[in-house]
Amino acid sequence: MDENAIGRMVVDASMMIHKELGSGLLESVYEHVLGHVLTEQGLAIERQVSVPIAFRGVRLDEGFRADLIVEGKVILELKSVEAVNNAHKKQLLTYLRLTGLKLGLLLNFGSALMKDGITRIVNGLEEKHELAKPQSR
Repeated sequence: MDENAIGRMVVDASMMIHKELGSGLLESVYEHVLGHVLTEQGLAIERQVSVPIAFRGVRLDEGFRADLIVEGKVILELKSVEAVNNAHKKQLLTYLRLTGLKLGLLLNFGSALMKDGITRIVNGLEEKHELAKPQSR
């Protein structure tokens, strides 16, 4: 399964969870529930994954913690805030760069509508574009 297929499953699960639970819960609640739902769907989930950082030849294992990594391919950063900001987006992009992964989803369960709380961040992921239909003459 590629990153985009995983991303679609994550978005669908997130929207279902947000619809059932609403906004206003702690990030950790959404993390547990989303991990549970995705595991039920057959996806491999890692929670609170240490993202090491190298500094002057020293590896620091406690640099960052990614909320969820799905199938070893997609990083999920969960928030439960009124609005995400650029710092949240930069955080996820940094995780992608440090891990070498190509797709990250910033999921803000604090949004009134979940579709407005989803930000897709890519790091070298090739996009699949549908070919334009030929025009008839």
